[in-house]
Amino acid sequence: MKVALVHDYFREYGEAERVLKVLHQMYPDAPVYTAFVDRPRLGTAIAAFADWDIRPTALQQLPGITRYYPSLRAILPYVWESLDLSAYDLVISSSGDYLSKSVLTRAETLHISYCHTPPRGLWEPEAGDRSWYQQWLNTYLRQYDFYAAQRVDRFVTNSEIVAQRIRKFYRRAVEVIPPPVKVKGKGEAGQQYYLYVGSLSQHQNVELAIAACNQLNRHLWVVGTGRDADRLQRLAGSQVQFLGAVADEAMPEIYAHAKALIVPNQKADFGFAPVEAMGHGIPVIASALGGIREVILNYRTGLLFDQPTVESLCAAIAQFEGLRFSSQACIERAREFAEPVFISKLEWFITQAIDDHKTYPSAS
Repeated sequence: MKVALVHDYFREYGEAERVLKVLHQMYPDAPVYTAFVDRPRLGTAIAAFADWDIRPTALQQLPGITRYYPSLRAILPYVWESLDLSAYDLVISSSGDYLSKSVLTRAETLHISYCHTPPRGLWEPEAGDRSWYQQWLNTYLRQYDFYAAQRVDRFVTNSEIVAQRIRKFYRRAVEVIPPPVKVKGKGEAGQQYYLYVGSLSQHQNVELAIAACNQLNRHLWVVGTGRDADRLQRLAGSQVQFLGAVADEAMPEIYAHAKALIVPNQKADFGFAPVEAMGHGIPVIASALGGIREVILNYRTGLLFDQPTVESLCAAIAQFEGLRFSSQACIERAREFAEPVFISKLEWFITQAIDDHKTYPSAS
């Protein structure tokens, strides 16, 4: 079969790119179509894609595209539909906010979309003042996104919480196959500090973990970078240490001395960091409002706190310190999300989808 991969864009080496990397591992000869590649922002992370056949759209030629790409959402229907994918038997899109699942394919081509989430800004916009143009554009793109989703033959997603959105917003059936995570498979919790690993952006709610550790006078190590870093450092007390970006090979030593990983984001769909932490034998304290609750086994591999408040997180930390957690239980849970499990499940899903598509092409 001739296979093509489609990805929103390359700006960082994040969770969507980790999924795409394993998809490319499964289909190493497949070209990767994408809106644009931001090489300066990727920096050394571009090495992860160095030998790939990456084919950007015409957006790559626009001056300032890497800076102004959010302002070009209005032309996304043209951008994706202009791609010629007629030569391929199987197209797998890795789609999120930039609508890459909107590509056109022949009736004979099977299109499977690994949908990280329906665009949150379109379907679950934040309250606030928006100009009439932004409201009109969101309405237009929301309608387009719905109809584009009807062209996809099969949907796969990372968690049940995202699957609920796909069923509600797109009225489509969807298979849940959690993303692939590299699992170390050994280790145990330390006693020196609590740990946060992730981007330092406002939606991650990192200030909640900082405020709780300030109030309880607990050590917190923060791994990650982002536009919110300066503000968060001003909020931090003397017990909070910012490490910035940390290489993957240095993370085992950091995990080795951590009491627990704290995940304060109540809107997270799926978390690589919680699974990686459990793979090192580290329990997780996380919000019960997001998709992380599908990963953490409450009172077995971590604790879930109910409300996104300092009081709720402080109570969870205090309760956590009065309990004991099995490192082996954490590792065993993490192995359920390991790369080989993802590949096995997705290969089976694709094989079944191909067979169904050949037998009943109009029903896909």
